[in-house]
Amino acid sequence: MTMAAPAEAQIRPTPAMRAAIHPVSTVREMEAWLSRVPLTRDFPPDFAVMLRSQASLYVIEISTAPGCVPCGDLWTKLVQFRGRFGWRVQTIGQDEAILRSGRLGLPWVGHPVAWVRPLGDPGRMVPIAIGTDHEANIARNAWLAARMLTGARAAVGVRAMSRFTGIVGVRAPASSNPKGR
Repeated sequence: MTMAAPAEAQIRPTPAMRAAIHPVSTVREMEAWLSRVPLTRDFPPDFAVMLRSQASLYVIEISTAPGCVPCGDLWTKLVQFRGRFGWRVQTIGQDEAILRSGRLGLPWVGHPVAWVRPLGDPGRMVPIAIGTDHEANIARNAWLAARMLTGARAAVGVRAMSRFTGIVGVRAPASSNPKGR
C-alpha cells in the first residue's frame, strides 16, 4: 500500500516544469526568450481560408494580469490575428483559467494562457499558448485547435502544438505570512 503525498508536495513545481517556464518582467527579457523560439514557416495550402471560414465558430480566450509583459504581447498578437482572420478574442479571469488548466491536467503556470473554444460549447477547449509566442506559431496553434475540435485526431494536434514557449509574467511574491498564502 502506498501513501499519497501531502497536498503541499503535490503542487510544488517539478524541476522539468521550472525549466519549461520562463518568467519575465521586462520587454527585453521577453524578447531574449522569444529569440530562441522556433518560428513556424510551413503552412498547409488551406491555412488562411480555413481560419477565415471558421471565424464564426470559435473564440480565443486569454487569461491576463495587470503589468504582465507577456500578456500585453500576446494580446497585441491576438488582436492582429482577429484583424487578419476575423476570430473573436476576449479575456477570462484567473479562476477560470486555473479550472481549465486543471481539467486538462496542465500545471497552472501563470499568465498568459490562451484557449480556443467553440462559441456554443464552453466545456470544450484547446490551449494554444502558454505564455506568449510568435504570431505565426499562434496562428498555427489556432488552426490546429480548430482541426482538433472538428475531429482531427488529438494526438496529431497535440504533438504539433507541444512546443509552447512558457514565457509568462512574473508572479507576485508569496506572502511570508501564513494567513496571506
